[in-house]
Amino acid sequence: MISVSDRELEEAGRKLRDPPSSVHEILSLLDKVEHLMSKIEQSPPCPTMCELYPLIGALVSPKLFKHSDAHVKLAVAACICQITFITAPDLTYDDDQMKEVFQLIVSSFEHLSDIYSRSYAKRLSILETVYDVKLSRVMLNLECDALLVEMFQHFLNGIRDHHPVKVFSSMEHIMTLVVEESDDIPPQLLSPILHYVRKDDKIPQVSRKLAEQVLVNCASKLKTYLTDAVKSSGISLDKYSNIVASICEGTLSALKQNGAVADKKEVKFLACFCIKLPLSFLLASSVSYGGRLFPKTNGYESFPVSFALIPFCHFVSSAEQSRPKGSGSKG
Repeated sequence: MISVSDRELEEAGRKLRDPPSSVHEILSLLDKVEHLMSKIEQSPPCPTMCELYPLIGALVSPKLFKHSDAHVKLAVAACICQITFITAPDLTYDDDQMKEVFQLIVSSFEHLSDIYSRSYAKRLSILETVYDVKLSRVMLNLECDALLVEMFQHFLNGIRDHHPVKVFSSMEHIMTLVVEESDDIPPQLLSPILHYVRKDDKIPQVSRKLAEQVLVNCASKLKTYLTDAVKSSGISLDKYSNIVASICEGTLSALKQNGAVADKKEVKFLACFCIKLPLSFLLASSVSYGGRLFPKTNGYESFPVSFALIPFCHFVSSAEQSRPKGSGSKG
């Protein structure tokens, strides 16, 4: 990793202690500080840490931490996340300060879906750091229960199809860690997850997928807790995704097995369906619902086919087209 001079850190700390009044200038300064800290390796030598301390203190000063501009506060959160990465597994702030830091971090996830925001890249960077450093574990230790529920809500509400795969996986792993490492799981923590696995067409498929994946990851621990959470919701079990019922009833393994069998049938169907048809015909003769292809057949749709298997269609179709004429079985 590129080294950072002690002089650069000293100058950054000095400027942060007396930040400019202009929002634009503050944001520019915080961007430089974040970039500077991104070049510092974990567990740096003592001289570097000594130069970091003034900077660490300046970031939680009221002038920056309590700034009225939302983008400034988010930029501060991004810098603090860089610090937590540098000093991990040690924390540089006391428990009360960390609780305030977590409030700032969780609030940064509220508009994750806004890809046109000036702070979009910073939100993704903060998310990645929370995952990499496992800050959600610290939130559990500090009993930030309400913040964890809020974080779940922001994740499930903000995830979009256009997000990089890393965003989905980071959210999934963070939520899974929280559930798995909770000594007790109150219905309030599962409430956001249950909301997004309801049988409701208005719920985005990617949000439902995230919620279901977390439930599957934590199925063995959730059986009793999930049953209680469903009762607390006041909504009958049949109004939720089949995964919820399968976890509550202890039949998730059977549901997974059925899914595996269905996937095998899809592959077999594709082998038969695509062997004589080019991919362009398959796509032109299909409609899409929820990320799956349904070939049109006499005015209605049938034979669900996963988009993930379309490359297989192309491979089989190309192989068939390149086969020498006259080869293959007769008749």
